Amino acid sequence: MSIKAFINGKIYVSFNPLRVESGLLIYNGRVLYVGSAERTLELARSLGGEIVDLAGKTIIPGFIDSHLHLDTLGLALSTLDLRGVRSISDLREKLREYASKSKFTWILGHGWDQELFVEKRWPTRWDLDEVVSDKPVLLTRICLHAGVVNTRALLISKIAESGLPGVLRDEKGEPTGVLLEDALKYVREKLKSELTIRDYVELIKTAQEHLLSMGVTTVGVAGCGLKVLRALMSMWSRGELRIRVRLYLYHVDGDVDILDILDKIGVKCGFGDEYLRIMGIKLFADGALGPRTAWLSEPYTDDPSNSGAPILEPEKLKKLVKRAHDIGLQVAVHAIGDRALDVVLEAYSYIRPEKLRHRIEHASLVRDDQLEELKKLKPALSIQPHFVISDWWAKSRIGEKRIKWLYRFKTLITSGLLVGFSTDAPVESANPWETIYAAVTRGKYDNIPYYEDTASEELTILESLYAYTQGSAKILRSENEIGTLEQGKLADFIILDKDPLSVSEKELRELRIIETYVNGERVYSK
Repeated sequence: MSIKAFINGKIYVSFNPLRVESGLLIYNGRVLYVGSAERTLELARSLGGEIVDLAGKTIIPGFIDSHLHLDTLGLALSTLDLRGVRSISDLREKLREYASKSKFTWILGHGWDQELFVEKRWPTRWDLDEVVSDKPVLLTRICLHAGVVNTRALLISKIAESGLPGVLRDEKGEPTGVLLEDALKYVREKLKSELTIRDYVELIKTAQEHLLSMGVTTVGVAGCGLKVLRALMSMWSRGELRIRVRLYLYHVDGDVDILDILDKIGVKCGFGDEYLRIMGIKLFADGALGPRTAWLSEPYTDDPSNSGAPILEPEKLKKLVKRAHDIGLQVAVHAIGDRALDVVLEAYSYIRPEKLRHRIEHASLVRDDQLEELKKLKPALSIQPHFVISDWWAKSRIGEKRIKWLYRFKTLITSGLLVGFSTDAPVESANPWETIYAAVTRGKYDNIPYYEDTASEELTILESLYAYTQGSAKILRSENEIGTLEQGKLADFIILDKDPLSVSEKELRELRIIETYVNGERVYSK
């Protein structure tokens, strides 16, 4: 019998309604009692439990990241970090230093953004060849919808001869090494095919430890194939999962129809246990704003010949949504551009998305007429507040008229829609305080050019904490287990150095996790 009492602190039981107590009693991984410190102490002593004096520290429910990529996060944490690099010459220098130490067959990096480069251009294979020519190199853009490879990687992958869209070429027809969407996916899948189940286990363990140090206790894995599933099942069977995982599988993996397999064996949304659970499938309606592959209803302001394009054709998307819905699986559809959102809303109009809480990932660009349709259909929305700061260039991309439609967090929440927070890690940092800071400030202190245009979409700290706990729990259909510290819930919580509701906006990103608990057991300590 495991009994533990936490007393003499500020314990946020929930953020909506706001409930604060001073005592928390845990019994075998669940909340047995939450209330006064005096009553908690009395109960703990009568049951012979361990007593922890918080000495005024703050407890909040564990963060729930509704959309990230565990294996890719592990890979990013294990490879070259290119976030914030300001020039191609700096990128080359970082690559040179990393390549001399890398133990991988492929040299991998992630996080560059050509919008930050002083050269004002995309990196090319020739840039990479100057540094590494004898090993394949793949460096993915911050959005994971574009990347650049060196000549060696082009030759090994044979992507230039594949006929797939997304291989950018120069005026002579030569591939530049820049790959978008399908082409990048092809090369990444080839790379991943060389990784073993054991490799994936190690990558997931790396990601898991990182997330626990950030106070993230549950994640929604927004897309994975069979190898990642097998790695997670291997960890689950050995009791190595210390974070709760909710899975959205890709509908296909190579030649394997995953949706067909799930149907044949009768897997429905919620199959699994408290640590590992299959929720449904992940689909893509379009790409991203950074590489201009998000599908817009009108052309890009800074590229009038381009409106982006669908990844799944509308009819195919509609059929897959209906098929998954009929099986009883939750659907999560990536839609960043407003034209892509049109297609998803059309697909959802033939079913009842509210029943299984079918999801829309990102919903970055939402017109007023689409807002009305969202209120009618009531899908769940997984949003990424830090995109506001990372996409500082967005106004030049979509122009004056559309900038007011971008990242409409306040509007979505006040419209009564179910909204949960996420980071899309490794696209953004997995640090929840960076996410909350972005939601609350919208770049007010970061010189974001369109701050004034969208300042009305700022959220309060309380709204942000709710979205990161209870909101995300509801998106993952897990609100009866996690998201609050009410009696009977799983004891997933974090101890903080400061009360998040008592600090200034600027101080939010400086908050630190002292300890993280999952199932009432400490899984991280500073």
